[in-house]
Amino acid sequence: MDFAFSSDQQLLKNSARAFLDEHMKPTHVRALWEDPRGESEALWKEMAQLGWLGLALPEDAGGSALGLVETSILQEELGRAACPSPYLPTVLAATAIDRFGSAAQKNRWLPAVAGGSARATVALMERELDWSADAVQTRADERGGKVVLTGVKQFVPWAHVADLILVPARAGSSVAVFAVEAAAPGVTVAPITSMDPGTRMATVTLDGATVAAEARLPSNGAVEFLLQRGAIGAAAEMLGAARRCLDMAVDYAKVREQFGQPIGSFQAIRHKCAEMLLDVENSHAAVYYASWSLEHGADDGPLSASVAKAYVSDASRKVCGDAIQVHGGIGFTWEYDLHLYFKRAKALEPMYGDADFHRELIVRRVAR
Repeated sequence: MDFAFSSDQQLLKNSARAFLDEHMKPTHVRALWEDPRGESEALWKEMAQLGWLGLALPEDAGGSALGLVETSILQEELGRAACPSPYLPTVLAATAIDRFGSAAQKNRWLPAVAGGSARATVALMERELDWSADAVQTRADERGGKVVLTGVKQFVPWAHVADLILVPARAGSSVAVFAVEAAAPGVTVAPITSMDPGTRMATVTLDGATVAAEARLPSNGAVEFLLQRGAIGAAAEMLGAARRCLDMAVDYAKVREQFGQPIGSFQAIRHKCAEMLLDVENSHAAVYYASWSLEHGADDGPLSASVAKAYVSDASRKVCGDAIQVHGGIGFTWEYDLHLYFKRAKALEPMYGDADFHRELIVRRVAR
């Protein structure tokens, strides 16, 4: 069995890293932290020209018709650069429309996303801070051929720049997903402060927001799809952040000297770096197996997505924290770049279900 990337996948990885090393240096990340929007319009357009935004979308919509493995490769590189961008929620929403949407919804949104003229997000969490469909309390009431949405969505990523918001809502006894334009009357977006200024969040209030009945995604299963794909995407970005911190820790251990020799020669530091490498490599295996498994419809696809999110959430936090410990006092300073990646990993840790949430899903699936 060959676990290596194909030549095309490796080319995607190398080209993405080269582009981000040039266009998303830590100085660029810090500048976007101070920007009111928090992201770069010019960078978004370049992502579209490179084909990143339509990577997994159909060719007739302007995409490349690639899969979840390729998307995870790109998301890992974005995490490695701590790139402030609504890439993850946008491609997540677009792939859900591609899978579950109507022809009209696909024609409206997929070319716009692939071409870089639209951004999207997914509003899954509510007041109960539970990611499951059972916790959805937002109501969808039919009135005169329209659907009226009422509820509050918490911690919606990049909602302040989104053109489209996918909103799960309770329609009768079931939960449906609606494609809601962010500019629709009754939709209010209130940005909130996040631990990571490169991962913007907002509260979205739906106060009688009225949408056409055709805004409902006609196929079932979208909530589970969004949660599983979102978990893998977040895990891939956390993997990238952890790998960057490991590289920085190893490089520092080679040049920082104490008692006349590099600190990397001390057993305690060497063992810590070895444990960090173990966590990173295990995370890599978990992310890419889950990506492959879910993309190909394997029986253990949903289980592997939860395994990846649960494991990488813990591992990335530990690796990034240990990298700070290897650096000592300088690792805690604002001027040093380690905190860019630590904050990215920490901000993504609860997104699309934290480790405890996914461990509970694992127990339920294994018990069945």
